[in-house]
Amino acid sequence: MSTSAEPAFEFGFLLEISEEAPLAAALNDYLSPRSYLAGFSPSQADQTAFRLLRGPPHPRHVHALRWYRHIAALQPDLHPESSMTGKRVQPPWSPPAGTDVPSLHLYNSLTRAKEPFVPQRGNRVTWYCCGPTVYDASHMGHARYLDADEPKTTSSNDLFLSDIKIIRRARQNHLLDQYKKKQPQAAQILQDVLNAREPFKVALASTTDPDKKQMMERLDAAVSAALLPLQAAAEGKAAHEVVQPLAEVLLENSKDLLSDWLDKQFGSEVTENSIFSVLPSYWEGEYHRDMEALNVLPPDVLTRVSEYVPEIVEFVRTVVSNGYGYESNGSVYFDTLKFDGSPQHSYAKLVPEAVGDQKALQEGEGDLSISADRLSDKKSSKDFALWKASKPGEPSWDSPWGKGRPGWHIECSAMAGSILGESMDIHGGGFDLRFPHHDNELAQSEAFYQNDCWVRYFLHTGHLTIAGCKMSKSLKNFITIKDALAKNTARQLRLAFLMHSWKDTLDYSSNTMESAVQYEKFMNEFFLNVKDVLRAPTDITGRFEKWEAAEMELNNSFYDRKSAVHAALCDNVDTRTAMEEMRVLVGLSNSYIAGRKGAKLRPNRMLLEGIATYLTGMLKVFGAIEGSEPIGFPVGGQSQSIDLESTVMPYLTVLSDFREGVRKIAREQKDHEGNGTETFILCLPTVVKLVDKETLLKEREEKKQMEAEKKKKKEDAARRKQEQEMLKLAKMKLPPGQMFRTETEKYSKFDETGFPTHDAEGKELSKGQAKKLRKLFEAQEKLHNDFLQMNLSGD
Repeated sequence: MSTSAEPAFEFGFLLEISEEAPLAAALNDYLSPRSYLAGFSPSQADQTAFRLLRGPPHPRHVHALRWYRHIAALQPDLHPESSMTGKRVQPPWSPPAGTDVPSLHLYNSLTRAKEPFVPQRGNRVTWYCCGPTVYDASHMGHARYLDADEPKTTSSNDLFLSDIKIIRRARQNHLLDQYKKKQPQAAQILQDVLNAREPFKVALASTTDPDKKQMMERLDAAVSAALLPLQAAAEGKAAHEVVQPLAEVLLENSKDLLSDWLDKQFGSEVTENSIFSVLPSYWEGEYHRDMEALNVLPPDVLTRVSEYVPEIVEFVRTVVSNGYGYESNGSVYFDTLKFDGSPQHSYAKLVPEAVGDQKALQEGEGDLSISADRLSDKKSSKDFALWKASKPGEPSWDSPWGKGRPGWHIECSAMAGSILGESMDIHGGGFDLRFPHHDNELAQSEAFYQNDCWVRYFLHTGHLTIAGCKMSKSLKNFITIKDALAKNTARQLRLAFLMHSWKDTLDYSSNTMESAVQYEKFMNEFFLNVKDVLRAPTDITGRFEKWEAAEMELNNSFYDRKSAVHAALCDNVDTRTAMEEMRVLVGLSNSYIAGRKGAKLRPNRMLLEGIATYLTGMLKVFGAIEGSEPIGFPVGGQSQSIDLESTVMPYLTVLSDFREGVRKIAREQKDHEGNGTETFILCLPTVVKLVDKETLLKEREEKKQMEAEKKKKKEDAARRKQEQEMLKLAKMKLPPGQMFRTETEKYSKFDETGFPTHDAEGKELSKGQAKKLRKLFEAQEKLHNDFLQMNLSGD
């Protein structure tokens, strides 16, 4: 047997043998040291040699006979007299029907539907994600890069970082630092804060947005809290060492108001570009440290706007050259009407209903670009800036249109295009960036490349709320990643994100995090139990045990759950469902382990090892486990530098085995001599579970806290009971005649027993009113009599 390109053997000499017996013998000798059942179709050489024989060779020619029967079974028509008929000829074969395999579908904002994901270049996936505006500490909203991190193991992820959208904050910080360096005295600080508060109060009164108004009210309350003590100290002629510290507190509480006031006065005098790079450079470093702490994989490429200004200038020049941009007073704008009027283009693909939304457009242009003079430079109010002429106090670069700086949307287009070219597979970002930012990105990029497919799939992550309230850095309503990591581990935060859909709103709250903590404990307990099963001594063959009905049932469930996890991840990377299916699998495994132990049988170690290894692998894919640990979470934290478990467990196993040995001896003594009970009780069955120190300390602290809370509740209940008894006793002491006399706001006249007869206005009480009061009077009379009786009896 061979391929057609490689003959099975040189058969020319066989043609010279005319007698069948010598021919069979020669063929047998030739085939004996050679492979002729290689699995390929018969070659021309096989067919020619086969025809030279009139029938099967004699049985003593074993190799020739085996070869003959094999060829006859494959192609019986070669020799009609071969007698290979009926079931001795291989029957026709057909492949199984099979089942449909799920394919990856993603929710594409361009269609607002789940679409089959088809990369443009084989298995290479190009992915661009809008980066953070680095002017302050990274917050939990930035932690939603965890959502982009989940499928990153199979994707090329390009993250782009913007550092120009911090002009005002950088300028304000610079001016406030300069102000502090002058070391102003208390009187100066007080006067400046009062001056800064006046325009702030006007802005607060005119603000209609409820979230922004609430934020401003909090700022004003903080200023008031620091302002009043300083004013009182100043009016009271307090000493300098008393007044100055109060002024420093006011300065700290008023820094937002004061920096904005300073910016309005002196912002135009800030001209050095380096001032605008210090702030983003610092916060970028903090951002990367936070992402590393969260175990978010770094991007393949990171770009900064300030490093791409030449590319941006060239990008704008090309858009203008292609007819979709125009210059006006040193700025360059995108002509949305001309672009939308082109047969091959469409403006606002993502949110077409938002076209003309002036509020959204102005927010997209930025506070520094919505002055009346700049808005009047546009042909249409729908147009947006590609390049902005810089005003005093703004960073600037040279361009064909004069000193200026990039527009917001152009930054992403130029940087992404420089790396990914004319079309990318996936563009990611927050839901609130759809319009105008991403729609304007699409328009100017397709105008640059003159195509209609700059982005194939748009993936927008949902908002993040804090205990149900909208999270916003500008509204001072956010939690930093460092604060979050002080309360929970990076794994717990990641699990919380995994337990929610990436495209839906995620509420960061104590309930959300408690669910993640409990999920981690549930999985970890299973891993520890499986490790304990695997540590039971056995030889190499003893690992393979017969499967009974329980193993078959669990194994079938295992594959059902694996299929469900795969289907969930193919369905728009539905990690929430995948995590729940993994939870179900652990629950079924726990039931199996309990059932086997209840029957005093060992669980099947290979089956449990397979399940635990699979779950560990999935958690590694999700980024919840890092390192080479084959099963479970690393002991000692995610970044443990040594394999603590493999180092410590041999010693713990020796101790456990010793305990089991003593238990065995105690059992034998009990059976044969009737004693040994105490030793037996002391050596109950041992399950060894290695847990890292931090987890144990935290659980111990939580237990102490729960006990303290329980004790406090008990004490509070006892105190309330005592207070109620004292109130009851005080009520019993009160004679019924004094019951209503103190309620002068209700009653003005009483009879000789102290029962009210007239209301506060002097009107006689109605029969209905008197009837109700009489019931209360009589009930109090009974209580008072009981009290008198108690005193008489000595109780």
